[in-house]
Amino acid sequence: MIARAIHSRSAREKSPLVKVNCGAIPSGLVESELFGHVRGAFTSASDRRVGRFELANGGTLFLDEVGELPLETQVKLLRVLQEQEFEPVGSNRTIKVNVRIIAATNRDLEKAVMSGAFRSDLYYRLNVIPLHVPALRNRRSDIPQLVTFFLEQSAKWMGKAVRSVSQKTMDLLVDYSWPGNIRELQNVIERGVVLSKSPVLKLGADLLPIETSHNVGDDEVAEKPESAATLADVQRRHILRVLDQTDWLVSGPKGAGAILKVHPNTLHSIMKRLGIRRSTRDES
Repeated sequence: MIARAIHSRSAREKSPLVKVNCGAIPSGLVESELFGHVRGAFTSASDRRVGRFELANGGTLFLDEVGELPLETQVKLLRVLQEQEFEPVGSNRTIKVNVRIIAATNRDLEKAVMSGAFRSDLYYRLNVIPLHVPALRNRRSDIPQLVTFFLEQSAKWMGKAVRSVSQKTMDLLVDYSWPGNIRELQNVIERGVVLSKSPVLKLGADLLPIETSHNVGDDEVAEKPESAATLADVQRRHILRVLDQTDWLVSGPKGAGAILKVHPNTLHSIMKRLGIRRSTRDES
């Protein structure tokens, strides 16, 4: 979100903002992902691939989790930062680019440099204007605005008429410590919208909608201590309980999707993200 804000308020706003999660790419494909490859560069390279640097030419490239890059890729990344040029995998053709880099990491890169896991020259090249983003629990005044944004986004995406948040729910969200930061907040709001039966979002102390959380009353919401389980665990257990009731039927009028009031395709996506499979039904 911060990278997008920087990009949209710069002279590069009309050019691409290209995002890549360095920790989510298999180590053998990182170089191809960033710099592209030519046809025949390796066994499965049946076509030319345009890399992220080339796609971001004139704009911004956001390297999330940059601390996860392999050392051999760090060398080539340093060259691109220094020279603004690179060769796609399997090619001897040099491509010149004009790209602004925004990099993010949750690792201590100084310690990674000392341990030899991250190149010192790349660290100092990236560390031109460092921005420390405080944890969400340290900027609680931002939470109501983020809740409103995620609520509108989720309601529109899921086609549900959830338009506001009860004050007790907002107090609950502001008071929570958010170990998973903004991604966790987004996940909670998304789940609340999926399960909400009212245009006003109400979450119980276990961060499930009151209507589907054993009819917890508003007074109980304020008094019940927060669950020791993670929010993902709470959502996972709730979906598993409903799946048990339907004998793992997701679609149809008697399926889990109908009970949870969410489209079966959306429920499948949530189940995939939470790692819910039939073999997991007894784990909770």
